[in-house]
Amino acid sequence: MKHILIITMLACGFALTGYAQQAPPDTQRYNFTIQDCVNYAYTHQDSVINAGLDVKSAEYKVKETIGIGLPQVKGSASFQDYLKIPTTLLPGQFFGQPEGTFVPVQFGVKYQSSFGINADQILFDGSYLVGLKASRTYKELSIRNQIRSKIEVNVSVTKAYYQVLVSNEQLRLLNANVAQLKQQMDETIARNKQGFVEKIDVDRITVQYNNLVTDRENTLRLLALNYQVLKFQMGMPIGYGIQLKDKLEDIKLDESASLNNDTSFYHNRIEYNLAETGVALKELDLKRQKSHFLPTLKLNGAYTSSYQNNSFSNLYKMNFPSSYVGLSLEVPIFNGFQRKNQVKQSEITVLKSKNDLVNAKNGLMLQASQANVTYINGLQSLNNQKRNMNLAEDVLRVSKIKYQQGVGSSIEVTQAQTDLETADNKYIQGLYDALVSKVDLDKAYGRIQ
Repeated sequence: MKHILIITMLACGFALTGYAQQAPPDTQRYNFTIQDCVNYAYTHQDSVINAGLDVKSAEYKVKETIGIGLPQVKGSASFQDYLKIPTTLLPGQFFGQPEGTFVPVQFGVKYQSSFGINADQILFDGSYLVGLKASRTYKELSIRNQIRSKIEVNVSVTKAYYQVLVSNEQLRLLNANVAQLKQQMDETIARNKQGFVEKIDVDRITVQYNNLVTDRENTLRLLALNYQVLKFQMGMPIGYGIQLKDKLEDIKLDESASLNNDTSFYHNRIEYNLAETGVALKELDLKRQKSHFLPTLKLNGAYTSSYQNNSFSNLYKMNFPSSYVGLSLEVPIFNGFQRKNQVKQSEITVLKSKNDLVNAKNGLMLQASQANVTYINGLQSLNNQKRNMNLAEDVLRVSKIKYQQGVGSSIEVTQAQTDLETADNKYIQGLYDALVSKVDLDKAYGRIQ
């Protein structure tokens, strides 16, 4: 029980911090199954929402990359006022002067202006084609990250839901124990007044009753916190009300859940899918490095309108247009073996990512085996604790009968009551562990998507 309490208190600390500035509580109450809670979390949990925004961003990234291959058009405008027109020295012999002399001459006009437009279009660029594929793979990566966020939220919400169910079961057992112990205490007090039992018997059972009542009050407060943890995991404001539709008896806990003969189940794990996407991105980067050995061909063109005049008022009365259309080809020849070494580095990166993929597969297989063993052990422990609880109830019943008939002691009854409470606590812990191990098992085999 300490394990459950510590986990719950830590989680609730985050819950209370995250919702300290929430709006006033909503009066509406929700009646949710586990799936309802998960679906609510898919649309309200921040991590899932942010993952969805990453997908949107990746879509724009794809469009941005596509845009690189579309015509790139630019406009330009300029205006110059030559306060002093540049002077050029021409050889003097051009003007009948002695050789070796120079004559200063000014070319141009005071005011010049131009308006132009130019365009470029990629006809072939290997790195662009690879980048286009990489952007789409990047989008696929963001989608898979969104799926991973949903799986993590699903697991967290399901475990929190189970925690509330277990706390309710714990409260039910405590209420039953408190009721029967109250009846036993009243009988002991009455028999003490009649002189059949000693005062110490009354004190002993009163202490036990008070401790049990305290445990019930603590469990009630813990139950309220567990509801807050569930709402926090769902992305629901703490002030909202929620009731649970599903019951413990609706949850199937048997060994059939651990049976899985599919040895390729790891393909269902999002972690493996992400590793595969990582390999694909590394391979695309290798292709990009190799594409640098290929030439680049572009189509380009421009149109410019030029205006020149010594009078500003007449500057735009006469136009001197110019235009051109052409091709530009860049052919890589030699760059000190840089491209070759970059390709070798990328090849090594691809090999490492493939090794990581194999390691991820082995890790997921091991994780599934561990989850399977933990689940089977949890089931056996739960069944054993359930039998122990039933035996403890029977021992207490027999001890009370013996005590009432005068052939047993109050200490024997008190010990039997203590053993029952211990058995109840171990049953609750075993129930929680079994439920959590079932969630981990489903996750390990890729059943949660």
